[in-house]
Amino acid sequence: MRDQEALATVLRKARPEVVYHLAALSSVGRSWQEPARTLGENVQSAISLLEGMRHETPDARVVWVSSCEVYGEPDSLPIREDAIVHPANPYAVSKASGELLADVYAGSYGLTVIRARPFSHAGPGQLPIFLLSSLASQAAAGQLAGEARLQIVTGNPNTRRDFTDVRDVVRAYRLLAQHTPPGVYNVSSGASVSAADQVALLGELIAPMELEHSIDPFRVRAHEVTDLRGDHSRLTAATGWEPKIPLRQTMGETIEWWRRELSDRGG
Repeated sequence: MRDQEALATVLRKARPEVVYHLAALSSVGRSWQEPARTLGENVQSAISLLEGMRHETPDARVVWVSSCEVYGEPDSLPIREDAIVHPANPYAVSKASGELLADVYAGSYGLTVIRARPFSHAGPGQLPIFLLSSLASQAAAGQLAGEARLQIVTGNPNTRRDFTDVRDVVRAYRLLAQHTPPGVYNVSSGASVSAADQVALLGELIAPMELEHSIDPFRVRAHEVTDLRGDHSRLTAATGWEPKIPLRQTMGETIEWWRRELSDRGG
């Protein structure tokens, strides 16, 4: 993605009608550890794609996947698309920069850009650098080892995020590509849960295994956004989309996915 010439060659050969741009270093936590890399790689990838599209596939529609993190600490909840963009971490800055670039290229070169701002999402296959998948992988490992007790360590237990199952999110992207005019669309469930809520749900799903939750102060990040909860009414009005898969099902199926994954690795 950062190799502009190589990406242009791919676009020239594929001649896509629709491009879904999701490529990014996407961990907020890691963006604090590697801010220069996060900004550099995410912005360069955006430029490479936009340059390739304007030269090779200017008529293709692009679903430009940004992030709810661009909103920062909201003035009110749920967050609507017209809320002020005020990123509060390096990852969010990189995604806001990509959005601005996409908007500039759309205006200057006539590209068709549909900007999606997904809120948190999770599901089978997700890397364990994200909290829900990390919880699920630890639970699966404990179950496979026959442990009676699982210790979970997290950062701030009170931060709240709006979770949608990844399969619902993908469905939203497909609908955006097919049916909607250029603009900004939240992809969200409309409800938020805390880290403590997720740990409690995990405890219910792994019973009778006991669960112990402790807080590591070194994992509590300064200036962390307290609550991100989105209003998806614009997306629903444009496409009819509604989230279908509840968080309990998402976590349960992610635990099961990790059980299979860890069993295969062990074999």
